[in-house]
Amino acid sequence: MIRTLALALALSATTALAAPPIAVTAPPAAVTAPPSERFSVIFGGKNVGHLNVDSAGNRSVIDFDYKNNGRGPTMQETLTVDAAGLPTSWTVDGTTTFGSKVSERFTRSGAKASWTDSTGKGGAKISQPSLYIAQNASAWATGLYARALMHDADASLPALPGGTVSLKKGETLAVNGAGGPIDITRYTVSGLDLDPEDVLLDATGAMFGYVTPNFAILRAGYEGEQTRLREIAAKWSTDRFTQIQARAAHKPGAPLRIANVRLFDPVTKALTGLRSVVVHGTEIAAVEPNDSPATPGEAHIDGEGGTLVPGMYEMHGHISQDSALLNLAAGITTVRDMGNDNEVLAGMIDRIERGTIAGPRVIRGGFIEGKSPFSANNGFVVDSEAKALDAVRWYASRGYWAIKIYNSMNPAYVPAMVTEAHRLGLKVMGHVPAFSSADAMLDAGYDEITHINQFMLGWVLKPGEDTRQLLRLTALKRLPGLDLNSAPVQHTIGLMVDGKRAIDPTLNIHEMLTQNRDGTIWPGATDIYDHMPIGWQRGARQAMIDTSASGDDAAYRGAFDQIIKTVALLRERGVFIVFGTDTGGSFSYHRELELYQKAGFTPAEILARATLETAAYVGQGARLGSIEKGKLADFFLIAGDPVKDLKAIKAIRMVVKDGAVYFPSEIYPDFGIKPFATAPKLVAAKPE
Repeated sequence: MIRTLALALALSATTALAAPPIAVTAPPAAVTAPPSERFSVIFGGKNVGHLNVDSAGNRSVIDFDYKNNGRGPTMQETLTVDAAGLPTSWTVDGTTTFGSKVSERFTRSGAKASWTDSTGKGGAKISQPSLYIAQNASAWATGLYARALMHDADASLPALPGGTVSLKKGETLAVNGAGGPIDITRYTVSGLDLDPEDVLLDATGAMFGYVTPNFAILRAGYEGEQTRLREIAAKWSTDRFTQIQARAAHKPGAPLRIANVRLFDPVTKALTGLRSVVVHGTEIAAVEPNDSPATPGEAHIDGEGGTLVPGMYEMHGHISQDSALLNLAAGITTVRDMGNDNEVLAGMIDRIERGTIAGPRVIRGGFIEGKSPFSANNGFVVDSEAKALDAVRWYASRGYWAIKIYNSMNPAYVPAMVTEAHRLGLKVMGHVPAFSSADAMLDAGYDEITHINQFMLGWVLKPGEDTRQLLRLTALKRLPGLDLNSAPVQHTIGLMVDGKRAIDPTLNIHEMLTQNRDGTIWPGATDIYDHMPIGWQRGARQAMIDTSASGDDAAYRGAFDQIIKTVALLRERGVFIVFGTDTGGSFSYHRELELYQKAGFTPAEILARATLETAAYVGQGARLGSIEKGKLADFFLIAGDPVKDLKAIKAIRMVVKDGAVYFPSEIYPDFGIKPFATAPKLVAAKPE
């Protein structure tokens, strides 16, 4: 669904408690929608759009539009439902967050259903009541699903195109606003995608809102409740992941010996012979010859000749509680957060560090944006140099690693921001502000450029062109005509080399932008597609941008070739490249690493960069990044040899972090994912 993509790539929202379905008693008139519904879309406390619904009888017309960070979906929907609230027809037209066109159609007549979405045409013969799940609908659809599920005996229905959706009734809350005090009830719909979704309905069954810790869609007149409701949504999310942590975190309570394993050594960039690794508490107590005798009172895991790899660094995350757990299961034990709701992030980090929920270590990047009609409503949004400097100082006093400067920042403020950040010991990274260039930001003192498009667009943009909107992505189609040996290109690369600056290319998102086409599985999904739930699979077969104009398809495909060539040039010149995704990490991080092979990295070089070399870059090399005595026990187990085949890291059998052992095969079912590997057997310690 379109909201899933928007949240994942804009503000990575968390979701609510998953639970087995239970029967839900229908409130009066639960199926009938009110004649007129108006909702505000709120990011970062700011109203950024609307969701308007007008209904007459069984027919509803929906107008959904919001713009955050200069982008967002624009959708028009028309749907009809039967007496049980099940859709009989549904049309969805418009554009997605990044501009691809949508023309979705669903019809049901008798026992026959047919539909067309981004994946193509589909159909089914229906032998029992079934609920069509629209691929590109607004959040109002979640309320529709909830109302329909209320009328099923066990609050569970077969879904079209596939899977099953179910409903759980939650707590009732009192809210107040322009329409007076009302009671609203939380309903959780599961089976739509990787995570369950919460919707708030009033006593008549009409939608009141859709909330996450970062994002809210609320009934007009009740916007003042958004902070409280987002805090409650954070609690719901925490409840879910606390329950998963209680089940999934295995704490041996004794020294743990992991025997019969090879280690990836990021210094030699090779595998060792067989070893035994002993973990005590959160640290590696010993790395011993494999035939070393165990000591009394140890727990034991037989690695069966597999490979232990140090925990990896995802250097471009916007982390949330759901992505935190999936990152950990993917072998990512440290994430650099590149912009978030500061309060939400602080609470999540605290819960991870206390062991309440599972997640990676977090390196915090402080987001600072300039105020404009196209601002990303995240971190601090400032309208003066003085406020920008105050934001720098705020982040420094709270232990952030760096500041991140964003698109709408006034370029004139940047030199002073860089000077102050460096004075306070902070690194400076970021986008290239609109109407400026990578050259200017490097001259101002940036330590790192964020995204390869931000680095390259200065070579193809015309004076005055505005990159606060989608142009910063659509202008990529100009890249095929670029001469990479030209003076402007070589000058910018020279600034990177001479200044010893780093770059965070985020290749995976650029592959998705330029290569994804409706109806075909994007390249990064082919290895995992069959393991994922139907909602995820549909998204993997949808274009992100519009390539319908003559020549655009070839131009975008050629743009990615130029991107790869540019990254190869940077590598050859010795520029330090960090690996991050901006798409949630986890499975897309595995694809991110694979793509660097196209730029000339070997698998061993990629793993070394993803582990010890990046740990050293962020100042953590003394404690993390390799499997050595005295270091923190952050690593994962695979059966294969990733030096020979990097794809081996996709089948992770075990992850160790903070004294806990996690088996991804026990975690993935909570997200509707079929596991990729079996877990090794953990043998508990015998009493001494």
